[in-house]
Amino acid sequence: MAAVREIEFQTQRGDSLPVLRIRPSKGWVSLKLGELWQYRELLYFLTWRDIKVRYKQTALGAAWAIIQPVMTMVVFSLFFGKLGKIPSDGVPYPIFAYAALVPWFFFSNSVASGTLSLITYRNIVTKTYYPREIVPLAQVCSRLIDFFAASVFYAGFMAYYRVSLGPWALMTPVFFALLILFTVGFTLATSAINVFYRDVNPVVQIALQLWLYLTPVAYPLSKISSRFRWVFVLNPLTAIVEGFRSSLVFGRAPDWNIVSVSAALTLVLFAAAFVMFKRMDKYFADVI
Repeated sequence: MAAVREIEFQTQRGDSLPVLRIRPSKGWVSLKLGELWQYRELLYFLTWRDIKVRYKQTALGAAWAIIQPVMTMVVFSLFFGKLGKIPSDGVPYPIFAYAALVPWFFFSNSVASGTLSLITYRNIVTKTYYPREIVPLAQVCSRLIDFFAASVFYAGFMAYYRVSLGPWALMTPVFFALLILFTVGFTLATSAINVFYRDVNPVVQIALQLWLYLTPVAYPLSKISSRFRWVFVLNPLTAIVEGFRSSLVFGRAPDWNIVSVSAALTLVLFAAAFVMFKRMDKYFADVI
């Protein structure tokens, strides 16, 4: 049953009973992109369900979407800004750190929950056919609520510190799109591999903790030695967080060389992860 990819119903002449014809997928992998649109209501249902479950029976509700980056910003401001004297390129350190923490937490929380999503929804994965990528996609979509809630709070920060938006703020949708593509691609990859190897999840959790400090969130990229700068350039999140800072906080153009590398890596990762996911999803029901 795991190899079934196409179902066709036909009615024979003189026979009122339908004939069920089952055919395997043709080619190396069948992407079936149109099915994502056909099952959009399921994506909406799983997204809304995850949001309700996450904040059910919580006293603060959706405020937790703001508390997490705010408290991290406070800790960073104390230890890195005050005690560590980490420079913030001429702007108040809290708004410098918070501008990067908002996209970072969107990525890390999406990956953390998305990695376990197929295991969490094993009942419908094994009993019902639908595009399996909808499950990790729902985890990413549900985190958009957190992202926009934290972004509204960031607007208050800008007003408090009297930071005005410049014309380069129009570039933020570009970095937001890169953030979405990279998050979806990485989540698809980890969720698919986690079905076959359950120790992927703890590895991902540890990697996310280390990844935070390998991304210029608490410090500016300009302070990284040129000897190790290439390591940060190969991290797609570097261009994303630096892009948000450049366009919103500093009102200047981003480093286009880093952005181009990040965009290329993100597109390659997204395409490879999506094809890998579609190649592996036919075995999910048997393994999970």
